[in-house]
Amino acid sequence: MFTVSVIIPAYNRCQLLRRALLSVYKQTVQAEEIIVIDDGSTDGTEEMLGKEFPDVKYTFQENAGVSAARNLGIRQAKGEWLAFLDSDDEWLPEKLEKQLASLENNPEMRICHSDEIWKRDGVRVNAMNKHNKKGGWIFQHCLPLCAMSPSSIIIHRSIFAQVGLFDIALPACEDYDLWLRITARYPVLFIDQPLIVKYGGHDDQLSSKYWGMDRFRIVALEKILVEDCLAIEDQRAAALMLIKKVSIYLQGAKKRNKQEEVVVYQQLLDRYSCRQ
Repeated sequence: MFTVSVIIPAYNRCQLLRRALLSVYKQTVQAEEIIVIDDGSTDGTEEMLGKEFPDVKYTFQENAGVSAARNLGIRQAKGEWLAFLDSDDEWLPEKLEKQLASLENNPEMRICHSDEIWKRDGVRVNAMNKHNKKGGWIFQHCLPLCAMSPSSIIIHRSIFAQVGLFDIALPACEDYDLWLRITARYPVLFIDQPLIVKYGGHDDQLSSKYWGMDRFRIVALEKILVEDCLAIEDQRAAALMLIKKVSIYLQGAKKRNKQEEVVVYQQLLDRYSCRQ
């Protein structure tokens, strides 16, 4: 018997949150609880939830970022399995049913994700090859960029006891960081079917808010390399990816005459290059 808690972080996305929640309530298999962590919204989110979704477990926190919101939801959740949904995405109706059936057929697996549909400004777009999804031992597949969408994830809560929660020090790429820590230790179950819809094109997406997203991925790569958890081939692949990302970022810093960053990233590049 699977018990599932749905965790939705939200910040000033009242209308989009309504769409996300409706997609959860339309599931062919219902979750045991739905948790919304309001990360300091000022747009009437609490009033909307109280009026339209009174069964949702709602918690308000002062604005602290998506990682802090998800972590609070994880701590509050009572389910054995945790499913995440970003407030600007939605689930297709059979999302939970198909994932739970796959997990039941693969009892050794502790994390499952799926393919996805992308829409930008209301129009469906095709994902590039670099965004292709995979299952199994996918650590190296996760190195270039985030290879699993948080909204597609269902994960056994025991994983967090081993790898830790989302890193609140990262303002972006916090999912990339967590997936590295998880896929270094666990295989991943993949359903080769779109079970979520991801929407792009709105101004408050983190990818629009922060420039130079690879600087956060560099931090995540440094973190995983100092952990004693990587197989030799994964460690080498992570180091080579770090060198690649630092080299690209360093070129940009030089072009923009960011001298302090040039010094920092040149030292980082020298340190890892000499080890290869």
